[in-house]
Amino acid sequence: MDTILLNALIIVLAIVGLWYGAVLLVEGAARLARRFGISELIIGLTVVAAGTSMPEFAVTTFAALRGQPDMSVGNIVGSNIFNLGIILGGVVAIRAIATSKKLVYRDGAFLVATSFLLLFFMRDLQLVRWEGAVLFALLIGYIIFLIMQREGTDEDIPEGDFQRTDIIRLLAGVAIVILSGQFLVSSATTIATIMGISDWVVAVTVVAAGTSAPEMATSFVAAVRGHESISIGNLIGSDLFNKLGVLGLAALIQPNAGTLMIDPAGFNSLATLCGMVTIAVIFMWTGWKLARWEGIVLLLIGLVRWGFDIASTIS
Repeated sequence: MDTILLNALIIVLAIVGLWYGAVLLVEGAARLARRFGISELIIGLTVVAAGTSMPEFAVTTFAALRGQPDMSVGNIVGSNIFNLGIILGGVVAIRAIATSKKLVYRDGAFLVATSFLLLFFMRDLQLVRWEGAVLFALLIGYIIFLIMQREGTDEDIPEGDFQRTDIIRLLAGVAIVILSGQFLVSSATTIATIMGISDWVVAVTVVAAGTSAPEMATSFVAAVRGHESISIGNLIGSDLFNKLGVLGLAALIQPNAGTLMIDPAGFNSLATLCGMVTIAVIFMWTGWKLARWEGIVLLLIGLVRWGFDIASTIS
């Protein structure tokens, strides 16, 4: 019991470290992007999304190197469900968010397509190295496409002039996130082993919620301050970075014969994620906004799925 309490404390401290490190990283990266005159939406889809995805990157990468595929995939799937359901749904339930044709037809459609592509790749409960390479290449292509578009800069840009100290802040954020991610994976795995809980369940619930903390903080703050484009762009971009970049890289570095195997329960969670992504994009399309009632629907779907995964630890 003392071991469980100690590792639970480490998990709490690691989550705090992930949150604080991501805040430093996002602030430094956003101010750096400001110098290039990038719009709020693209900042949210790229710089902020990459920053808030660092916890998932750290946790998933270390889990892959440790030969824990369920922790790797479960963290990504759980985080994405948490992002689109609980975080996006919670934000919209409080304040409706306007969308746009570009957000839906470009970013939303790409999110749906890549979600079903991942589901297709995982139909045999494994992600092989070449499939990970395809996912990673799609992310790189998407980022290059966004940068080449160079959207207009009439939107508000995150406040704060770039200073040299922001480079230190950014690097410190990366270091804190990576270190915290390593502790989180280690302690979560220890607790799962002692309690007889599968890596998948721990990853898709506790670890996923912890690594989604930066997205939650960033999106809520952005929405409250009237930067809806950063808020929704952060969540869509983060989900893309998670699925394509983080999971793609995890498959590439996986030591287990280049194959990332998952628990059968993982396929059901992936199917849920695909359904949630489709519903979210449809909501963005109808009326070109996310209404509060639509946010409540997404929130309920996320809570039900999360509760189902937690309940499976008891049965």
